[in-house]
Amino acid sequence: MTVYNFEVKQTDGTEKSLADYQGKVLLIVNTATGCGFTPQYEGLQNLYDHYKDSGFEILDFPCNQFGNQAPGTNAEVADFCQMNYHTTFETFGKIDVNGENEAPLYSYLKSAQGGLLNKAIKWNFTKFLIDREGNVIKRYASQTKPEDIAKDIEAQL
Repeated sequence: MTVYNFEVKQTDGTEKSLADYQGKVLLIVNTATGCGFTPQYEGLQNLYDHYKDSGFEILDFPCNQFGNQAPGTNAEVADFCQMNYHTTFETFGKIDVNGENEAPLYSYLKSAQGGLLNKAIKWNFTKFLIDREGNVIKRYASQTKPEDIAKDIEAQL
């Protein structure tokens, strides 16, 4: 089992297979537009700009589970990111990362390495680094700035 076994909803509601990203290094992030960590979008875009030509992708999953910090429709969230942070990486449809309606992808991400990964997502901007084979390499807390992940991304590229 790898992340490539999952399908996720795009902002328009259509399904997309994560197998489409096979062979790429991925950073999967649950985000919000009204969070104290929202300025991390700038750092995420900088990472994307720097590494995208080397086979790196960021998968942005807005989540409204933490303090209602991702209000609005999927399109409104994507527009906010593009207009305010000039994001060019893919923003998907909103998902739940914990609880009864938790997205299967996030169930997998949290359990992929056992131990700490089994714990609930504590807040938005939790990040998961995925290698080119679709395996979870590392989990980063919300407080971890995108630029602090650069060396780990380089090691996978």
